[in-house]
Amino acid sequence: MVDQPELRAWHPPLVGIEEVFHARITDHVYPMHTHETWTLLIVDDGMVRYNLGRHEHGALDQIVTLLPPHVPHNGRSVTPGGFQKRVMYLDSTQLGDDLIGLAVDCPVLQDPLLRQRIHQLHVALERRGDELEVESRLALMSERLRDHLRQRVQDRSAVREPGIAHRLRELLDAKFVEGISLQQASAALHVHPAHLVRVFSREFGMGVHQYVTSRRVDLARKLLLSGMSPRQVAVAAGFYDQSHFHRHFKRVLGTSPGRYAGSAPAVQGAAHLL
Repeated sequence: MVDQPELRAWHPPLVGIEEVFHARITDHVYPMHTHETWTLLIVDDGMVRYNLGRHEHGALDQIVTLLPPHVPHNGRSVTPGGFQKRVMYLDSTQLGDDLIGLAVDCPVLQDPLLRQRIHQLHVALERRGDELEVESRLALMSERLRDHLRQRVQDRSAVREPGIAHRLRELLDAKFVEGISLQQASAALHVHPAHLVRVFSREFGMGVHQYVTSRRVDLARKLLLSGMSPRQVAVAAGFYDQSHFHRHFKRVLGTSPGRYAGSAPAVQGAAHLL
């Protein structure tokens, strides 16, 4: 029997962080999926193996993992007891899309001070009453992340022009809730549907339908944490019905929409800025 992950997820009342997600994962294997936000991950116990940008990487204790938006990745435990992780999903006010290319090749950051700042921010986010502390910690952390990425600029070649796969992704991003057929995309881009499927899969490491589903699940997470009911979210995020929504949400996250929505912790107390 597959174990249900232990998790807490919530949307903090703070510009810059879309979602906070704490979980212990044992048996669940994350399929290829994407986010429209930056995924900032620290592992407190165990080890994670994942693919990003057609390369395999590992995440373990004492290092920081930064996964850029729109780039497919998966994840699985490589330790018998699973892994425990804390994740923040950062929006473009903290890290702009112009930094995505700099993060793809090397998502691992070995920086003890950065990891400590991330830990302190997670602790502060679970306490209510000192928003200035949280904002201060976020500012320090984001600044250090940007510094890491910009140090790589000199090692990068010129950014290449977006090809057919990137144009298709832009079209999917604009239509992922209402949906767009391959025939419609083919007509819009003047490219045969089969060729669209091939180039998209080769460029991003996942199928067109997988990408659209992952965007819908990503939206559903936000709507659930905002208080919308799973039934309403299924429609708002573009799923055919609630059963369709439940099946794909659980496949990606390993838990049901209802359990995810009810996982937000009760926040209390206040922390002191160190």
